[in-house]
Amino acid sequence: MAAFAEGVPCWADVLLSDLAAGRRFYGELFGWTFQEIATDYGTFTRALLGGKDVAGLVPKPDGRMPTVWNIYFAARDAAATAVRIREAGGRVITPPVWIDEFCVMATAADPGGAVFGIWQAGSHTGFARRGTPGSYGWTEVHTRQPRAVDAFYRAVFGYGMTPAAPTSAAPPERPPAPPPGAPPPAEGSPADVVLWTPRGEPPDPRHAIGGRVVMGEEYPAVLPAHFLTYFVVADCDQTSRTAHRLGGQVLKTTEDTPYGRFAVLTDNQGAAFAVVDTSTAGWTRGG
Repeated sequence: MAAFAEGVPCWADVLLSDLAAGRRFYGELFGWTFQEIATDYGTFTRALLGGKDVAGLVPKPDGRMPTVWNIYFAARDAAATAVRIREAGGRVITPPVWIDEFCVMATAADPGGAVFGIWQAGSHTGFARRGTPGSYGWTEVHTRQPRAVDAFYRAVFGYGMTPAAPTSAAPPERPPAPPPGAPPPAEGSPADVVLWTPRGEPPDPRHAIGGRVVMGEEYPAVLPAHFLTYFVVADCDQTSRTAHRLGGQVLKTTEDTPYGRFAVLTDNQGAAFAVVDTSTAGWTRGG
């Protein structure tokens, strides 16, 4: 499988205290199987669906670290990307380092404080399956500093940006265009939701690979800026019930949007993620 284009979300992993509990939760929720991989930097767990890589489970090296899903963006040159991150007002938390022959990884934070990863492919190019039930579908950054964050991702990855409907359930691919006659955002005021398109692609919803959401008053003041990772499911309501039965929580109950029915959940250790049933979306491939 070829490496992903620059700036495209290419991998996700979850940082957990108890990997065995994580395997039980995600194995039943998404039908994943698992394989342990030893590296010079420790052991991590590959999550597989139909024998294809869909995510990773990583043990916390320090109990004080958050229990969280991490998203990684593809980079042709991780060192050069790290330079652009600093120049654009972000912070490199962990500098680029080779993980055996698999990849070069780095972690960083944008100007709003949201943490993300950089992935320069080696033998591991990233997701081998995405956009289908049980696999990755979408990511979006939730921030209170939209102007600075928009400028940052333009500078680092060259994203084109287009306003979207004000919903956090963003599409894995090919969302509908805004309705005819929809008013543009007020001049100088960032849109509540912006969709990202890779450098060189038309900056429109049909080519979106991620997005930015403004954190408004409905968000708890103590909640920091963050990325929310979505996984595609066949039945959002059933997945929410299963997650609750397995010891997770429902942070946002199921809701219908133009992009599909979605919910925000946590696993049995507190890591937040979203699920979306794209079969209910009001759009079709090629539409």
